[in-house]
Amino acid sequence: MDEIDRRIINALQAGFPISERPYLEAAQALGLSEQELLERLGKLLQEQTLSRFGPLYDAEAMGGALTLAAMQVPEERFEEVAEIVNGFQEVAHNYARRHTLNMWFVLATETPQQLRDALDEIERRTGLTVYDMPKITEYFVGLKLEA
Repeated sequence: MDEIDRRIINALQAGFPISERPYLEAAQALGLSEQELLERLGKLLQEQTLSRFGPLYDAEAMGGALTLAAMQVPEERFEEVAEIVNGFQEVAHNYARRHTLNMWFVLATETPQQLRDALDEIERRTGLTVYDMPKITEYFVGLKLEA
């Protein structure tokens, strides 16, 4: 990652234009061409320097649902269960923790019923209890990591 990549990452964490040509507008603010910005973002994603680049939506405000879920997965089944859980398109990300509840994942769906259905189906396919931990209060942290 060079200095231009760092400037891109640092600048775009603070916001992204909403316009007909948002990449052009962002590129101009960075002193780049639209093509160079697109190529650099593509490279950062391909190299996994960035894990994703895109908007964050308030699913609940749009009628959808999301939750944090956890499971207690026997160590010898961890990879098998992770593959099952990750096979659900509703799962945004999944990670291991050193805790009794050793698998944590986030689900996002278009409706609350789809969320319940996905949680129930994960339980059915894995044979394990899924602990649903929906958000009670939302806090905006404003996390920005300097590259």
